[in-house]
Amino acid sequence: MYTWAALVAISLAIMWSIWLRVCRCRAALDNLPQVEPRPSPFSTAVQELVATAGGVYLSLVMIVSFLKLELPERITINILSFDPLAMTAIGVAVIQPVISKLFGDK
Repeated sequence: MYTWAALVAISLAIMWSIWLRVCRCRAALDNLPQVEPRPSPFSTAVQELVATAGGVYLSLVMIVSFLKLELPERITINILSFDPLAMTAIGVAVIQPVISKLFGDK
């Protein structure tokens, strides 16, 4: 039961992060002239989320290998099994637009 609740909470957090990114992309795209076809705000937001998570993941892998830290390869909670570095990277990518909005960054 808690596993499904965790999956729903993670999914909702990802959707909320994408929604914040879509709002930011819409505001940025409204100022561009319509000379060429432009990507949709949703596709841009998903692309930014994946790019941010990928960059954070690569940085975490380099830090862990440089410091020679011993981390478990997989963490299993009930029936859910995941890579701790990947989950941390996704968590940071989900939180990034919230922090950006708090500090007034555009």
